[in-house]
Amino acid sequence: MKTVREFPRHVQELENVWIPLSDGTRLAARIWLPEGAESAPVPAILEYIPYRKRDMTRERDDQNHPYFAGHGYASVRVDLRGSGDSDGILADEYLQQELDDGAEVIRWLARQSWCNGNVGMIGISWGGFNGLQVAALQPPELKAVITVCSTDDRYADDVHHMGGCLLGDNLSWASVMFAYNSCPPDPAIVGDRWRDMWLRRLDGSGLWLEKWLRHQNRDEYWKHGSICEDYSSVRCPVYAVSGWADGYTNAVFRMLANLDVPRKGLIGPWSHKYPHLGKPGPAIGFLQEALRWWDHWLKGVDTGVMDEPMLRVWMQDSVPPTTMYKFRPGRWVGEESWPSTNIETRRMPLAPRKLEEPGTRVTEEPMTIRSPLSVGLFAGKWCSYTAPPDLPHDQREEDGGALIFDSEPLSEDLEILGAPVMELDLVSDQPVAMVAVRLSDVAADGKATRNTYGLLNLTHRESHEHPQPLDPGQRYRVRLQLNDIAQSFPAGHRLRVSISTSYWPLAWPPPEPVQLTVYAGTSYFLLPVRPASEVDGILRGFEEPEVGPSTPMTMLQLEDHRWTVIRDLAGDVSTLEVINDEGTYRIEPTETEVQRRTNEWYSFENDNFHSPRGETYCIRAFRRGDWAVKTVTRTVLTCDADNFHIRAELDAYEEDTRVFSKNWNTSIPRNLV
Repeated sequence: MKTVREFPRHVQELENVWIPLSDGTRLAARIWLPEGAESAPVPAILEYIPYRKRDMTRERDDQNHPYFAGHGYASVRVDLRGSGDSDGILADEYLQQELDDGAEVIRWLARQSWCNGNVGMIGISWGGFNGLQVAALQPPELKAVITVCSTDDRYADDVHHMGGCLLGDNLSWASVMFAYNSCPPDPAIVGDRWRDMWLRRLDGSGLWLEKWLRHQNRDEYWKHGSICEDYSSVRCPVYAVSGWADGYTNAVFRMLANLDVPRKGLIGPWSHKYPHLGKPGPAIGFLQEALRWWDHWLKGVDTGVMDEPMLRVWMQDSVPPTTMYKFRPGRWVGEESWPSTNIETRRMPLAPRKLEEPGTRVTEEPMTIRSPLSVGLFAGKWCSYTAPPDLPHDQREEDGGALIFDSEPLSEDLEILGAPVMELDLVSDQPVAMVAVRLSDVAADGKATRNTYGLLNLTHRESHEHPQPLDPGQRYRVRLQLNDIAQSFPAGHRLRVSISTSYWPLAWPPPEPVQLTVYAGTSYFLLPVRPASEVDGILRGFEEPEVGPSTPMTMLQLEDHRWTVIRDLAGDVSTLEVINDEGTYRIEPTETEVQRRTNEWYSFENDNFHSPRGETYCIRAFRRGDWAVKTVTRTVLTCDADNFHIRAELDAYEEDTRVFSKNWNTSIPRNLV
């Protein structure tokens, strides 16, 4: 990655600018302006997130925003209401207040003397979400959006649920925001009122996990902010970006298929990272690609960006299984439109232990599976941040507790692009059940690499909004769509489809053990096969990654990232321990020391479906001179057959004196989950 220290235009940095809102609230912004913008106004690019511009995202902001400013844009990084140095309290994600504030910020930017009235929004994750959501409000000044690692559907395809199953990442993400919301503003920015602002946040932000668990089905809570409810509400151009190791790839395909605006899609091998910082590699010159988009839509310059295929993806080559890749071999391929007429569906019937070729006659035969809770310990995270090694391990560890179906060795190379689909003819012995389906690449030596997977809460087989319990013993036909993927399988390898009735801790298990009967001969696996395309050979290449100079920082305590499975055979307790300790570092420009640590534990006992337990522990600390603050949060989620149980603790300290403490202890009924 190349660090660019000189840009076409000199850049002026404004450490903090207050953006006044109509209700008297002030939002804190950090702004980078190209020289001469006051006399020759330029378009503005907005990133609008809750992750603390002053410290937590400072390094990334310094790499990205001066780059845009140096190429002729006012680049603006704003803390949401109630986060970082902004006024107020942040009580949940994507509230209407947040979106209205965002539209008001855009109007403010457009009125500034250095802005020519054209604004774009860019963001990854939260900033990718609210870029789409603010676009749906149609502020006239917003001319285009780049949304990275985001979703159009907050229920069906976000960190909370998958196929109606409750994700383990729901607890993890709630805990991360619990920690973020406990952090104070910086006295160097807000002055003596910092302590009062901090105490109001500590008391008022709330326990988001409790709020989320009270919405286990697709209700109005999740429909809010989901642009899939009305794609036509988005009227500005959208560039949707993600990575195969991320949790948000499916949304790229849906938005290309459903938005009725100029749009592009890009998916690389990356995890939850901007593509110029992308891991696994290869990273690309994403800031240059973004400039081509901005120049076209904000400056009216013909960069050719809209003359290229609508969708470009990294077709991944076969690799041995491991939990972390520095590089994923493959090649870029393109589709002129999506859905693509270039994709052929291969419908493969299931036979006992075999995945048959299309058209093969298979005798109907029942096959049963009752998976142990251990299936899922090697599944990795729903959304990979590649901080700990969090990708799936060799699937042979999981397949002992699953029904598996292997194809014959492939006679020639096979490539797929899109979402495989499982059509299951099944019976459940319980009214609440889930099914997990995995597609793996099995090499000649037997190693199995998971390529994609899908989950379905079978009570959601017809509707996420109105689930219905199963009638034990009744036969159902269900359709489960796996995550989209672009994958190459070499000749001589086998395809393996694996079916299990649990997948903990990636997803919360059903309230009781489940036995499913799956019928061979009437169950099918559908593959989206992609033949070679002439488009692939004429794709424009990406440039090498470039960034602006990083923030000068000094590491005071080293990082520690671990992902450990512990099997206590004496007590028959299994635990997944995740350590994400980013150490302690000093931000030299502000002379602030920052500590960030998050520990997670997910466990179960024997095959007791009432024993799954998730626990998180987070520390956030800041020190500069005589200002020293620390917050500690702990959250524990357990269950029985009828309820989820939450216990949480929040403690805040100045030096060694505890200045705030609050506990939560509540139970929430399970609703067919």
